[in-house]
Amino acid sequence: MSNSSIMTTYVSPSPGQKVQADLARSWLLVNAVQQERFQAAEDSAADVVLYDIEDAVAPKDKDRALQHVADQFTTGHTGWVRINGYGTPWWEKDVTELAKYISHELDGPHHNGGLLGVMLAMVESTDHVNETAARLPGVPIVALVETARGLQRINSIAAARGTFRLAFGVGDFRRDTGFGGSPRALAYARSQFTIASKAAMLPSPIDGPTQGTISKNLIQGASIASEFGFTGKLCLLPEQTATINSGLSPSQEELTWAHDFLAEFENDGGQIRNGSDLPRLARSNGIIELAEALGIEWTRPATSENYSSAPTDTYHY
Repeated sequence: MSNSSIMTTYVSPSPGQKVQADLARSWLLVNAVQQERFQAAEDSAADVVLYDIEDAVAPKDKDRALQHVADQFTTGHTGWVRINGYGTPWWEKDVTELAKYISHELDGPHHNGGLLGVMLAMVESTDHVNETAARLPGVPIVALVETARGLQRINSIAAARGTFRLAFGVGDFRRDTGFGGSPRALAYARSQFTIASKAAMLPSPIDGPTQGTISKNLIQGASIASEFGFTGKLCLLPEQTATINSGLSPSQEELTWAHDFLAEFENDGGQIRNGSDLPRLARSNGIIELAEALGIEWTRPATSENYSSAPTDTYHY
């Protein structure tokens, strides 16, 4: 993947983040009040463990949840935290306390515990991101946009200096706007996230969660996310993460198409032959590079003639 399409932050793999954050597919929310769930979250297939001290936590439990996260970091664990929105009664304490635990892994391959990044809830302006970034220097911030006001300002939010990646808070957005949950109803909103991300040269956005553990629903949720250009998805249960990872990864059919196209292209002299070659060349290279970054090995399917041809004018990876 070219540097023009993705801005990376180096973080070595750890139990709290197994895949580089710009490529992370499954972002597992775990209620920070429930310490007994922390180990299962780390042991899951989640690319990123996201300790939640925001929506999942009642106001009376906010201090306890934050203390549990601090305890986790002081005992050598790493992870991300979903913090309360700017302007709430808890934001100030969240950033003040978490600033004590910024992981040295942000600066290189050290092995200490600590905060790897934050997901900032209810982002509605660039000030929300920039004020948070000022209090957590060097920490990647995923801007969680979940209101009509936030969506109206999504281009400026994406362009904010502190924004690392965008995420779509589907549930709160629907509550705020009254939209239904069908792909058609949310098509405009989802499109804005991807367009704003690409225009600001950010990694592709993170979609909201799918309820339950039924594989069919999770696969459909991942497919919808991918169709709209999202490459990450929030997860609510450890059991969801493996299915989401699979659904947001290059398939063996896509890898076969990519390898076959590159072989054909090289056999024809490696020169552009028509207007569809450039987007197909970019897509095939992107698929292969992403698979390598995610540790996915290519095995040609037994019936590889069944894979669908790649679009000639789009580049999804």
